[in-house]
Amino acid sequence: MTSIEIKQASKSYGTVRAVREASLTVPENCLFGLIGPDGAGKTTLFRMITTLLVPDEGSLSVFGYDTIKDYRKIRLFTGYMPGRFSLYPDLTVLENLTFYAAVFRTSIKEHFHLIEPVYSLLEPFNNRLANKLSGGMKQKLALCCALIHNPGLLVLDEPTTGVDAVSRKEFWETLQYLKKSGMTILVSTPYMDEAARCDRIALMQEGRIMSYNTPSAILSDYVTPLFEVRVSDRLSTLRLLRTFKEIRRAYLFGQYIHIATDADDHDAAWLNGQLLAQGIADARITKVQADFEDCFIEEVENNTKHEHQL
Repeated sequence: MTSIEIKQASKSYGTVRAVREASLTVPENCLFGLIGPDGAGKTTLFRMITTLLVPDEGSLSVFGYDTIKDYRKIRLFTGYMPGRFSLYPDLTVLENLTFYAAVFRTSIKEHFHLIEPVYSLLEPFNNRLANKLSGGMKQKLALCCALIHNPGLLVLDEPTTGVDAVSRKEFWETLQYLKKSGMTILVSTPYMDEAARCDRIALMQEGRIMSYNTPSAILSDYVTPLFEVRVSDRLSTLRLLRTFKEIRRAYLFGQYIHIATDADDHDAAWLNGQLLAQGIADARITKVQADFEDCFIEEVENNTKHEHQL
């Protein structure tokens, strides 16, 4: 079954088109990731899904309910955790939880099984004001408040941004636990490495959904020959590589350079020969498998070419 269906949804702020003709479906009981950099339109799309914004064009439905006509019903079974901490800073941990439970006419006890793995870490700070918590603890409190009414849909906008590596790992383990309860979970993130933790992902840039599939399918769709270059002078080598007409793109990738070529016969030996001819003798070149960042860069390039052809 489909939990969310988006058809040609667009939203603008003045002359800025934040979301442009976005279409996708999210299956029920799916951990879905919306992957893209800051400014891609992720927050705007999530706010339309959670009925906080009305689309300028197109339509969105959540479990069969229209986000405009049925917004009150959708809000009853939706838990939303915005990117910026938005709980009451002058209330304690326990007071925030009690308040949010009361808003949804429930209690902490009624759905304690959902928040227990997270709340067990928060409980020692029950009487601490929310604005005195660390970043990781604020994240845990916000998640508990979003879960307190046992939502069928949980929407998390960049929940791991600014959080330490251990808290990020714990957070994703919690999402896997919640998914087992039958919940549909939407997560946006700028971190490409988190894509593999999702059942399905969509790559988003400049308001457009560029690609949508399972993580493994998106990786397998990348067929361009890809090489990793290890060299002492990365910047000069990068500028040189970008002058070769046989190279589709070259870009920094951590401590290395990634190169996408136009043909299979342009292999590591050919690349090494080209660099040797230009006086670069310390390059080590290896053919590699693409990861999600490589896929994202290729999708951006393909979509840019498509727009220019229109």
